[in-house]
Amino acid sequence: MTDPRSTDPRLGLTVTHRRYVPHAHAHYGGDLVDGAYTLGLFGDVATEVAIRADGDEGLLAGYSEVRFLAAVQAGDVLEASCEVVRVGRRSRELRCWADVVARAEPSRGASAARVLDPPLRVVEAVATLVVPGADS
Repeated sequence: MTDPRSTDPRLGLTVTHRRYVPHAHAHYGGDLVDGAYTLGLFGDVATEVAIRADGDEGLLAGYSEVRFLAAVQAGDVLEASCEVVRVGRRSRELRCWADVVARAEPSRGASAARVLDPPLRVVEAVATLVVPGADS
């Protein structure tokens, strides 16, 4: 008999948001942006995952793992994604990642920028999303 969890249509559901990082979010020298900025993006993406998967905004309850791999800078264009990798009765485990897909190049000019090919992976995380149970 097939395990019903292995055929859950929510498994593999992936949502991606793309956002420009404004200079107002730079808090450190070199126009660096704090890691909380990207975690906030993961919260927004997880909310859309919950809406699509369960018809409710749900709640991003926490992270079991967060890895900051490279710096995020003002002027970056970030792509934040979450994929459903496990479905429980009321919880969903999400694999989250963020990539810089374009980056400012102020050394070439005030508005100079380039597309990064390949994108630069800056954050990876594993998150738990909680949604109301069927009995709520």
